[in-house]
Amino acid sequence: MEEILDVVLLLALPASGKSEVRTYLAHVPAAQARRDFHMGVTLQLDDYPYVHMMRRISEELRRGGHDGVFFASHDEPFLEPRDWGTLIELLNEDFEDLKALRRIEVASAAAWLFERFDASRRKVGANPELGLLPARLRAALVDALEPEARRLLADKLAAYPPHPADLQGSTIVAEFARGGPQGTSMPLPAPLGYQYSLARLSDAILARASILYVWVTPEESRRKNEQRARPGRAGDASILHHGVPIKVMLGDYGVDDLAYLIDTSDRAGTVRVETRGRTFHLPVARFDNRVDKTSFIREDPGRWTPEHIDAVHAGLQGALEELAKARRT
Repeated sequence: MEEILDVVLLLALPASGKSEVRTYLAHVPAAQARRDFHMGVTLQLDDYPYVHMMRRISEELRRGGHDGVFFASHDEPFLEPRDWGTLIELLNEDFEDLKALRRIEVASAAAWLFERFDASRRKVGANPELGLLPARLRAALVDALEPEARRLLADKLAAYPPHPADLQGSTIVAEFARGGPQGTSMPLPAPLGYQYSLARLSDAILARASILYVWVTPEESRRKNEQRARPGRAGDASILHHGVPIKVMLGDYGVDDLAYLIDTSDRAGTVRVETRGRTFHLPVARFDNRVDKTSFIREDPGRWTPEHIDAVHAGLQGALEELAKARRT
């Protein structure tokens, strides 16, 4: 019987191929995914939709002449660096909601989302600023963002399997990108990088998790980011076609600490995570995408060639087999 990976953390710099990998996995027949990848039906989590909504909140506030709370402008990094932890707390909540198949019904999806942002900010020691906005301003902001927040909630619930039994043998894939300013030496200072964000993941995730690292250089990440970006709201909201501003690419993702964490772990083939008085060793494997294997996945599947499919399939198969072996030992 195949060893099925329970939780896979899909990590890499922006535009490295994480979302393309998720898209490819969704197209592989279930029996083949179990045999070749040690993955059950994939249930997917991603922090990018929350970053997009943070930017939308900031846009609406700035349009009215107010402070942007999360971002000072469209092309700047976070105003509050601890929001890297805010995003992880939101993923922790999404994981628990998914495991419980929690059906969320709210009168206002935007008000619900604002409360989640503030609660997650409190957990990382940042100010819950949305709740401190003047009542009229907050109400106007809720009205402006209700349609987008409603879509985010619908997407969250649509990721749930139909029945509790469907969770058995499934694989939860959680995607996020972390890094630090170009030229920064290791280790990256908190709250930057994977070292900080991994330690904020819940014990329930860390106890089950393996890491699939999509390996590209920062230079290749920037090239692919420019290549994939589509202008306008449709591109910004898309996991496959959003572009990260160049100031953010250099300021937040100019370096990546995953290789450092692998090299300094006290157990080969793992990343050591110390948090809340416990130590976790997360098995880790690289999917080498330094020579691009994944950009074709952004095109219509009918245009995928056998050569492209074979290359990405073999690379993923080798990396995920490493993770399954590590989980058996």
